[in-house]
Amino acid sequence: MASTRPNVVLITADDLNWNSVGAFGCKTPDVTPNIDRLASQGIRFCNGHVTIAVCQPSRGVLATGRYPHRNGMEGFHHSDVQIPTVMQCLRDGGYTTGILGKLGHSTPHASYRWDMQYDMDELGKGRSPELYAKYAREFIKKAAQSGKPFYLMANSHDPHRPFHGSNQEQNAWPDAVLRPPSRVYAPEEVEVPGFLPDIPDVRLELAEYFSSVGRCDDTVGAIMAALEEANCSDNTLVMFLSDNGMAFPFAKTNCYLHSTKTPWIVRWPDKIAPGQVDKRHFISGIDFLPTVMEACGLPPVPDTDGTSFLPLLLEAKQSGRDCVFTQFHETAGVKRYPMRCVQNSQFGYIFNPWSDGERLFRNESQSGRTFEAMRKAAESDVKIAQRVELFLHRVPEELYDVQDDPDAQYNLIDNPDYAEVADRMRGKLRDWMKCVNDPALETLKSDGPNHGVVAFMADQEAKAAVRLETRRQKRQNA
Repeated sequence: MASTRPNVVLITADDLNWNSVGAFGCKTPDVTPNIDRLASQGIRFCNGHVTIAVCQPSRGVLATGRYPHRNGMEGFHHSDVQIPTVMQCLRDGGYTTGILGKLGHSTPHASYRWDMQYDMDELGKGRSPELYAKYAREFIKKAAQSGKPFYLMANSHDPHRPFHGSNQEQNAWPDAVLRPPSRVYAPEEVEVPGFLPDIPDVRLELAEYFSSVGRCDDTVGAIMAALEEANCSDNTLVMFLSDNGMAFPFAKTNCYLHSTKTPWIVRWPDKIAPGQVDKRHFISGIDFLPTVMEACGLPPVPDTDGTSFLPLLLEAKQSGRDCVFTQFHETAGVKRYPMRCVQNSQFGYIFNPWSDGERLFRNESQSGRTFEAMRKAAESDVKIAQRVELFLHRVPEELYDVQDDPDAQYNLIDNPDYAEVADRMRGKLRDWMKCVNDPALETLKSDGPNHGVVAFMADQEAKAAVRLETRRQKRQNA
């Protein structure tokens, strides 16, 4: 007998910028028809954010409803904190659980075994829509035979680097035959985001990126088709989002608007009227677990940092959703660059305790064509040179008018006309840091950073050294 509880499908993109989706304003032609269709069938959140803009920590927040410093997943590692996770709670509540792609990054506790699990190499390097659909159909069929509702987390590996047709892709998988995107873009067809310079090599890499975005969209369409074929769409809550922004400078592994803002879409035909747009409320990665638990009629998970936004799905208003707090801790290369941010509908304030004028920022976005092209262009272009310098060294505090300057081109922190705004946003961030016992709290005073930064960063470097040694030992023992 089929369950009356809703099924839940979470579809994630890997490194997809929020505004690379047509429904969210992308001007690159015909890049996301399937995602756009999904948006038209439910509700689209204009102020949806992930909590931290890097893969495993971002997914760890979705799974636990806790900030990274509380769930034990600040970097690329499993959690050793014994806390509830959405997959375990749903299984305890009678659900069967399945995952496609990003297995290790989406499973906080290494000991957890999904009822169905296929990873990148079993999914055409995570880039085969047909294989995603095949395994989704098999999983849904088995769930129906068991009479259990299901939770399926389907994680595209697109548009993560290496992008389609790039030198990076050829070097990474010289012998692999990858499923091509349904459309391959030329440099002159793509939209260049405002936080990047419009120069030839940037356009070329963006064309490779948008081709990968298109293949991600192909995967979303294939998964949704599998749901339709199984005749279980009406009682299935589908959420779509990206785990963080694109792997280009000033997006992924940072705290800018384009780092954490995500194209969050929810479809639930039994409950949500089609064609809705929420421009008012802020929702965040920490809210995913509480929302799913309430939607499934299961008890709330104690000691989470998030709050269910189920009322918003049912066309109600919700107080306390006028801003979002985001953060960053550690890159995949185990480099510590602590950042904290508060954003509301008008302003974004970022605190970078790592920035001292000497430490150099290193992340994945510096690989490939774009950053090298920016470096070269900086030799003759003062504006690009300033952007390169800011990206590499940053400054301790940043303040942006995200309404007029969503691409973070003009830092207002030293503008006397915005001193009151800076004080207000800094105070709001500090109050939040105190509330969640943020270990960086004592580095930020009411008037800005203080000398506690030195000791804090020494502790951060020590943490990185421990992580690197742990990683080395695991590789040695493998």
